[in-house]
Amino acid sequence: MFLRFAVAVALVALAATPAFAAGPPSDTPPANQGTEHKPATPGPKADLPAKARAYGRQCEDQSKKRSDAAEGTKGTPFSQCVTAMAKLASGKSSSPRAACKALSKRHEKGEKGTPFSRCVVDGAKLLREQRAQNED
Repeated sequence: MFLRFAVAVALVALAATPAFAAGPPSDTPPANQGTEHKPATPGPKADLPAKARAYGRQCEDQSKKRSDAAEGTKGTPFSQCVTAMAKLASGKSSSPRAACKALSKRHEKGEKGTPFSRCVVDGAKLLREQRAQNED
């Protein structure tokens, strides 16, 4: 019984050896495929879902609800912040203050800072990250 089991294991090992020795097939793509064709970050005129995926992390502290004080403004503080980040990333604006000028400078109850000040801080972080990437 033990001898049959040992023979079976040996046969399986011998049958699998050429497959392991050959390595991966030559038509296998490299592990870093696609990195050289990585699409650029979306610009300020891109649709909101594309920008939110790219810059939503920087603006996650912004409200996604339209405030009562922002009657005549376009979009929510989050969407305005995302658009400002797109302007900074594309080079359309080099100053976080200028990019975030559309956001409200009014304090919201229970929030730390204003939407404008939080956007400026997030924009400065984005520019720092971009500079660090360019240096590497």
